Amino acid sequence: MEGVSASRTLYLLDASMYVFRAWHSMPTRFFDADGAPVNAVHGFARFLIEFIERTRPTHAVAAFDISLTSSFRNSFYPAYKANREPAPPELKRQFEYCREIAAALGFCVLADVAYEADDLIGSAQSALRAHGFRSVIVSADKDFGQLLDGDDEQWDYARNLRWRADGVRTRMGVHARQVVDFLALTGDAVDNIPGVPGIGPRTAAALLEHFGTLDELLERLDEVSYLAIRGAPMVGAKLRAHAEQALLSRRLAAIALDAPVPLAPEAMLRRAPDAVAMDALFERVRLGPTTRARAQKLVDSFGSSSEPVGVVS
Repeated sequence: MEGVSASRTLYLLDASMYVFRAWHSMPTRFFDADGAPVNAVHGFARFLIEFIERTRPTHAVAAFDISLTSSFRNSFYPAYKANREPAPPELKRQFEYCREIAAALGFCVLADVAYEADDLIGSAQSALRAHGFRSVIVSADKDFGQLLDGDDEQWDYARNLRWRADGVRTRMGVHARQVVDFLALTGDAVDNIPGVPGIGPRTAAALLEHFGTLDELLERLDEVSYLAIRGAPMVGAKLRAHAEQALLSRRLAAIALDAPVPLAPEAMLRRAPDAVAMDALFERVRLGPTTRARAQKLVDSFGSSSEPVGVVS
């Protein structure tokens, strides 16, 4: 990106998304030394290696979800994500391997029982933004639109689509700064966020176009029935009846920026791959020779030193 130093770019990987993608796309014919399935591990390892080859990042975070039922959000809304089935035991084991592989390849690995990967990514971004870093969030998740500002980008790696804050409006119909309020109105069935019943994306976008924010909308509910939107009087009645639910939904949808993450740029440097740990892991999960050779090239390109691959001026 013109005008932005590569050494001042932080890549933030929504790692769990790509583990799940590998889990669903890779054939179930890969097994570790104990005979346990590792198809997601093979796919994820290839993804990480290709990502490093393409970007050569100096600062990179791989954030993992381990808080499906223990998120801080469950403390004030127990039904949060209650509709999701827990990961099967064979996938849980693969997640452990994937975290180890990410660390062996030099990523700063983040996971927390109370904060989701989204929160860890938002908090890491916030920490390094204070040091003049731009961020590239590697994920297809629409929720990350709320984090984009200035030179920040989101990168849907699988489709090779990239956009900044202004691209959020094209995709969702609202400005990046309005994404949380948009989700507060529409809800999110995937995360079991209720929203306001009967308020869909088009209506939510029209409301935020007129009022700007959820707070302003709730302050001026009497005006809703006069708007040129379909069923405006009914929309106003729904908002009045579910105002508290909308505010709760906003709390649930807002990405936390105060999760426990390293605050210094040096902590998020991508370090040279740990050849010893990498070889042991690859042997255990029986990674193929082609992928091993590509990983070895990464080791050779940075040497066998444990020194960081980038420095902060």
